[in-house]
Amino acid sequence: MKKEIHPTYKEVVFMDTTTGFKFLSGSTKHSSETVEWEDGNTYPLIRVETTSDSHPFYTGRQKFTQADGRVDRFNKKYGLADANAAEE
Repeated sequence: MKKEIHPTYKEVVFMDTTTGFKFLSGSTKHSSETVEWEDGNTYPLIRVETTSDSHPFYTGRQKFTQADGRVDRFNKKYGLADANAAEE
């Protein structure tokens, strides 16, 4: 690798601005804002809008009500019985 062309890689704290969730990770991003982490060291703080703590795909808080409604409408339209109800 060529010397002095790569950005500095260091540990930083990312904070979800929606939930306040923080995690320590490595990054090349820079920040003038700092925060003291659980280990007693001070790290740069990067504020982000979405993390795994607030994104519906990762948290499981996403709602699938529309898909259920589509299936019910399809079954009703074509006069099909509910497959789960027939097994019981």
